[in-house]
Amino acid sequence: MILGAVLAGGRSSRFGSDKALALLDGVPLIERAIATLARQCRAVVVVGREEASVPCLPDWPAPGMGPLGGLAAALHFARERGFTQVLSLPVDGLVGEGLLGQLYPGPSYVASQPVIGLWPVEICRTIEVLLRGDGRHSLRALAQACGARAVELAQPPANINTPQDLAALEHHGRLPL
Repeated sequence: MILGAVLAGGRSSRFGSDKALALLDGVPLIERAIATLARQCRAVVVVGREEASVPCLPDWPAPGMGPLGGLAAALHFARERGFTQVLSLPVDGLVGEGLLGQLYPGPSYVASQPVIGLWPVEICRTIEVLLRGDGRHSLRALAQACGARAVELAQPPANINTPQDLAALEHHGRLPL
């Protein structure tokens, strides 16, 4: 069983406002991410924020740990509820329907955006060690530590960092949803 996790704890500093609530073709980015995961996973959670249409989790072990803390929260939640893997996606993770098939089996991640990945719950201990250590608290460090494979997608996912990125994406009409 696979749990979908939208990692939504970022500050959106480059975006200038709450990126999760930014509209793309009239739909908030966070709702697009939730819908993408809902079509590919048994259940979906949002990590790092409260306002969402699905269960919400705080980062683990504490807020401000970045995407690694969000993934740790999702992995702990998944393990406690009998899920075997977590499919992670950022709020601006505009990807196609075949994402799970391209990442399976995990551990694996999208080479250009490691926040998009498929992570087995067995790596909980590895992520705990990384988060409690003085080293890098990054998804690339986790990928290296657990031997995850990098996957190149045929169509790389959009990376929306500014309102201009969002406007360009909407203008060109390349919406995977």
